[in-house]
Amino acid sequence: MALYTTDRPSGRQVREGELIWVSAVNAANIFRDVREVLTNTFGGQMRRYERLMNATLERALAELEEKAKAKGYDGCLGVRISHPRIADGACELFVYGTGFNFVPDGPKTN
Repeated sequence: MALYTTDRPSGRQVREGELIWVSAVNAANIFRDVREVLTNTFGGQMRRYERLMNATLERALAELEEKAKAKGYDGCLGVRISHPRIADGACELFVYGTGFNFVPDGPKTN
């Protein structure tokens, strides 16, 4: 399965399909929130939220691949990640792209 941020993969012809999208929301827990509030107050890297963001993004991209595969596509073009943020104790991501199929190479001539 191929996920591309570009609109066209180099050197390959493709047939575009439909919009494929995934919404992923992972909740932080109250203990993580309290620790991150303290980190935010005193400064420093917010590692717990970073892990939450990374886990949510990995899940969203995996689900995008699964949806594209279930619809018979070879992958998604123009993949975008919209509004990654942590709000009200949750990490919210919207990931989308255009499903596509590679066009088989035609017969070669000499």
